[in-house]
Amino acid sequence: MPAARSLVTGAAGFIGAALARRLIARGDTVTLLSGPGSDPWRLAALRDDAHVLEVDLRDADAVGRAVGSARPELVFHLAAHGAYSWQRSLPRMIETNVAGSAHVAEAALAAGARAIVNAGSSSEYGLKDHAPPEHELPEPNSAYAVTKASATLLGGWLARERGAAITTLRLYSAYGPWEEPRRLMPALVAAGLDRRLPPLADPSIARDFVFVEDVCDAFLLAAERAEPGAGAVYNVGGGRQTTLRELAEVARRTFSIEEEPAWAAFPARDWDTDVWVADARRAEAELGWRARTSLEAGLAAFAQWIDELPAEVAGRYRTAVGAA
Repeated sequence: MPAARSLVTGAAGFIGAALARRLIARGDTVTLLSGPGSDPWRLAALRDDAHVLEVDLRDADAVGRAVGSARPELVFHLAAHGAYSWQRSLPRMIETNVAGSAHVAEAALAAGARAIVNAGSSSEYGLKDHAPPEHELPEPNSAYAVTKASATLLGGWLARERGAAITTLRLYSAYGPWEEPRRLMPALVAAGLDRRLPPLADPSIARDFVFVEDVCDAFLLAAERAEPGAGAVYNVGGGRQTTLRELAEVARRTFSIEEEPAWAAFPARDWDTDVWVADARRAEAELGWRARTSLEAGLAAFAQWIDELPAEVAGRYRTAVGAA
């Protein structure tokens, strides 16, 4: 896709920061929005290559000014609240994930954006015993999931009502460079570099892990192939679930770890399940997207990235291992 004027919300976050780098690398004119109080460590190296703004998505006027000034052709909406266990405020989730999404969409359409790609969540489906297709009724089982499902429905309605090209990608368990250091995969990789394993939860817990560069591919393809009025939704996952037991064995092979896993070091969480897998056939059929990075290759690439980081950034990952 040729270079464009692109805007990313939630750019201080994991996937937003990775996507920002992809857009800059292909020559886009990039505007990055981060929320008030966001830790800007992921954006420190991008300030010479992109316009970085602190904008509260709950403030419709501020969003309108920022988006109107940028005049983006493509808008990638990744800002959210509630994805992490320490983000518990329901009012903040509603204000950011629902009202904030409306503010971004309205401002983007007013500015003439030709495509909006919204980051949804696999949690919108709730707990399932199978890989749910996109047309299956969401049954969210958390406040965060309810607000994400609401944003997806809002995007679909706006697409149909306005003839707008608004697409939602329901993301499964993305991992890789720039991920929050306190999460499972960064802790696993950082510990693996020291030939050990972090403490782990129940070995039967399953996830559909998808490497962040594959996720970025999905965003770029969704923007390129968005159809006005469609309000399309796509699952973005590998189509194969991995239990923690299997993940530990992959890590032991990848990093030559001899020690056995320490299981059940953490209590069960509301969203833990032994079935969590994507049906990504629609993304492959309509976008030409599928996850291409194996778990082994993804862990190795993540490890190399951490190993080559400047000391002040690598320290975020090395010191977080014990908190996994």
